[in-house]
Amino acid sequence: MKLNELLLQRSDNKCELCQATDTLNVYEVPPQSSSDQDNCIMICEQCQSQIERKAELNSEHWRFLSDSMWSEIPGVQIVSWRMLNRLKHESWAMDNLDMIYLNDEALAWAKATGDHDNDAAVELHRDCNSAVLQNGDSVVLIKSLDVKGSTLNAKMGTVVKNIRLVEDNTEQIEGKIEGQLIVILTKYVRKQS
Repeated sequence: MKLNELLLQRSDNKCELCQATDTLNVYEVPPQSSSDQDNCIMICEQCQSQIERKAELNSEHWRFLSDSMWSEIPGVQIVSWRMLNRLKHESWAMDNLDMIYLNDEALAWAKATGDHDNDAAVELHRDCNSAVLQNGDSVVLIKSLDVKGSTLNAKMGTVVKNIRLVEDNTEQIEGKIEGQLIVILTKYVRKQS
């Protein structure tokens, strides 16, 4: 049986963290050298996007950690511990951190990524008005821009459709203007509604 099928069976087709049933994905709890039932869990897109810092951390959503932290599944325990640490500014999360127990090996795994040291802040791609940008959005240039290494001048008001987010830099997006793929600073664009 494939890992995906094993995890779906184990989780009863639910997110192993929040129990949601919509759009489940296998999440490989980092770091790991090979995927197996102990270090992979089945989670929903909402949990995954917040774990991976691709969406704002919603502390109300994570209140289920009071239950999931008691799971016998190592991967669920690790993610629960990490998320409780990211939410430690909340009194309920701090109370749960005082109660959760991880053996030495599990605690070393939980601390291995350093994610627990980070706070709940999430770095997202935002336009000039602080609206969150997503892959596939359309944006409008708020300033005329000279494109380096080209004679192209992108005029203010130009619509750039189907943008792509630059993964390593939240201040940059990629888009095509006059058929040429260019990198644009997010502070020079406004999300088109």
